[in-house]
Amino acid sequence: MRILDIVERTVPILTELKNARVDFSEMTATVVAVITDQFRDGRRVVGYAFNSFGRYACGGPLRERFIPRLMKAPAAEWIDPASGLPDPLQAVRMLLRREKAGADSERSMAVGTLELALWDIVGKLSGRPLYQVLAERFGLPDASLPRTLACYAGGGFYQSGNDLEKLDAEIRGYLDMGYTAVKIKTGGLRLADDLRRIEHALALLPDGSHLALDASCAFDRQQALAFAAAIAPYGLRWLEEPCEPGDLETYRAVSEAYPGRVAGGENLFCAQEVHNFLRYGPAPDRVVLQPDPPLAYGAGEFHRIVQTSVLQGVPLEHIVPHGGNMMSLHVAAGLGLGGAESYPGLFGPFGGFSNEIAVVDGRVNLPAAPGIGFEEQPALYAIFAQLSS
Repeated sequence: MRILDIVERTVPILTELKNARVDFSEMTATVVAVITDQFRDGRRVVGYAFNSFGRYACGGPLRERFIPRLMKAPAAEWIDPASGLPDPLQAVRMLLRREKAGADSERSMAVGTLELALWDIVGKLSGRPLYQVLAERFGLPDASLPRTLACYAGGGFYQSGNDLEKLDAEIRGYLDMGYTAVKIKTGGLRLADDLRRIEHALALLPDGSHLALDASCAFDRQQALAFAAAIAPYGLRWLEEPCEPGDLETYRAVSEAYPGRVAGGENLFCAQEVHNFLRYGPAPDRVVLQPDPPLAYGAGEFHRIVQTSVLQGVPLEHIVPHGGNMMSLHVAAGLGLGGAESYPGLFGPFGGFSNEIAVVDGRVNLPAAPGIGFEEQPALYAIFAQLSS
């Protein structure tokens, strides 16, 4: 097979959502289409991906380095000779050949987005959903493949106007959809006001184990410890990113002082960063780890992250990819992880899952469409289709 073209585009997210640190009014995403000379069921095979949420578009590195490298590379450098299909792991090794070690986030998103688009091609040419392809590649036995996956609704961003009223409606909406656990933002208000917000959410849920908090790196050491002490009686699902991702001493201090689980990882971009996080930061047996596949070099590096984490004592069920999209859902299922998150109704066409996915009692079924299945997300697929038309 040959790649005929690779097209990338920067797309605005178009949302006014806010967390404790930033608003998303200028947030953009990169969408990618890898166009091949192959056809299946009368349709040209095109691999699609985007670079998730929370980081801006990564078109510069794609245009200047990584797309040209993949387009110029001989087939032997990215095609598996046994199957004739793309080998995304081999492709990543080729793409990184002239890259210096370190400063991973400068390139991990661009490479990860391309890598996921190649996996989409592999799934489509194999006629299988991506999670099955990943399970086979990374050694998850067929008998271990899940039929459903635990999934919580991420949201609870700060909103203008009557924030508590809007939060109430949002959480009730998630419960009506079938979710049983939700995550809301915290750390952006005075402590008393944030506690009032937390208690308002808890009043809608069976108990604290159904509510997680995301502080979006809001606190310094003193603030983080004070906040952790204040929320300890609630018995919450986890406290996410109480401090800067590189402030490992504060992470460790919060983990030692807080009786619940501490979560983080969406701002870690490779296995080495995760290794350091677990060695010097929160206690591995009480952490919820949340790297994001396209932000961290893709599914192959995510598998390395899982291997690294398990060796350091993180249970598989405590690894829950960030992203709230079909890419993260496939990675979670294909690697046998603890669950996924979803952003239903948020981030415009980029949030949530495909039409194949239903939520029942806090679990989602897995898709049947080959590849990632963006074709089953009409609004998002309309954006992708413009790239390959």
